[in-house]
Amino acid sequence: MDFKVLGLLIALGCFSSCLGYRDCNVDNFRVKQNFNKYLYAGTWYAVAKKDPEGLFLLDNIKAEFTVKEDGSMTATAKGRVKLCANMVGTFTDTDDPAKFKMKYHGLLHFLEKGNDDHWVVDTDYSTYAIHYCCRERNEDNTCRDSYSFIFSRDQNGLTPEAQRTVRRRQEELCLDRKYRVVAHTGKTSVLLPCLLCCVAENCFFSFQT
Repeated sequence: MDFKVLGLLIALGCFSSCLGYRDCNVDNFRVKQNFNKYLYAGTWYAVAKKDPEGLFLLDNIKAEFTVKEDGSMTATAKGRVKLCANMVGTFTDTDDPAKFKMKYHGLLHFLEKGNDDHWVVDTDYSTYAIHYCCRERNEDNTCRDSYSFIFSRDQNGLTPEAQRTVRRRQEELCLDRKYRVVAHTGKTSVLLPCLLCCVAENCFFSFQT
């Protein structure tokens, strides 16, 4: 066989393989296998985010995950928001330990769409974590409205190795080039559940699950 033809067939095979791998069906997205909430517990800093419809989180986003004695996981988060409103979220476990249902309560109408699928897509527990939520699906089961956070144990960012892993998983979520960097300037609010501290046109939020 002509080497050029062989090369073309190999290239087409690789291209088809890549297209097949880029499956945007939400049900086919991989999540963290054997997710361990005890290893996951602790402080995480959002270093990048993909916003849903209606921007609500700005920067200085920090989350604290805790596992209770009964095994349930709770989370508190704080950061700066664009709109002032009370916000509370509650987690519910599912059969998959990496998949949760999150229900928002409060005045932000664009968060009140029932139980969101809140998934831990990937984490190594010590460096990075990827959270994903599809809030509304299209008829073909691709995601119409989603949000996602890239978390780091270090507020200064991810290691080069973690960055490569995160970029690969972003592509798998069909969200490559959809994220924005989250700044950490030290402007944080006191971590009090469901209280707001408004500063000029911006506010700080904190919610507890």
